[in-house]
Amino acid sequence: MSEHILTNKQGRVGVITLNRPEVLNAWHSEMRQQLIAALEEFSNDDSLGAIVLTGAGERAFSAGQDLNETRSFDAERAKSWVGEWEALYDKLRSSPKPIIAALNGVAAGSAFQVALLCDFRIAHADVRMGQPEINSGIASTTGPWIMREHLGLARTIDLTLSGRLMNADESHALGLINRLVAADQVLPEALALGEELADKPPVAMRLDRQRFKEITEPGFRDCLEAGVRIQGEAYASGEPARMMELFLKRRNG
Repeated sequence: MSEHILTNKQGRVGVITLNRPEVLNAWHSEMRQQLIAALEEFSNDDSLGAIVLTGAGERAFSAGQDLNETRSFDAERAKSWVGEWEALYDKLRSSPKPIIAALNGVAAGSAFQVALLCDFRIAHADVRMGQPEINSGIASTTGPWIMREHLGLARTIDLTLSGRLMNADESHALGLINRLVAADQVLPEALALGEELADKPPVAMRLDRQRFKEITEPGFRDCLEAGVRIQGEAYASGEPARMMELFLKRRNG
């Protein structure tokens, strides 16, 4: 099996690395399943007190969805695709351990959402973040939910409809990036924070994360229900496939 996800332990911190640097760590179904398995393993490992999620290479945390997968979807496959995101997002939300995103590069689309589902985000000055899904013909459903939780409706509309990426300074000013450090310090800073969090009382940590999940659960379930309906309609129209083909041609041309 291809190792789309790498794992290792550093002290009391489990490190998960997204490992498709040749496509900016964009994920497809197999990679998402491997990520879920890694999160499950570390969440149940009593020797660990925190988890760090990062990307391989120097260019990207993750570019989000691999369009080479989704451009062939029909309406029914698009609906089941929403279920795959539910499984991943629920795993992130349900872990008893704090999760830190060590942002080594761009975090776009669903990768931006995954970063926001982590508890802390460490980044460097060249990191860009945002929700460019509209540019490739993908309607946003989980994105508006998680962005509104962090940013409110006005900025969520801005990022969703414009598809623009924010630079690190803007993201930091908005509170999306917790700490800005030099590029070579992103992972060390994340590991240090992980060790600090691992020293916290584990029951209180688990219960605090559980409560954050409870507070946001109604919105999460609503966006998933809407996702099945909206992605089914979008893919039935044929627009996502057309736009993804154009997007990939421009990118590869």
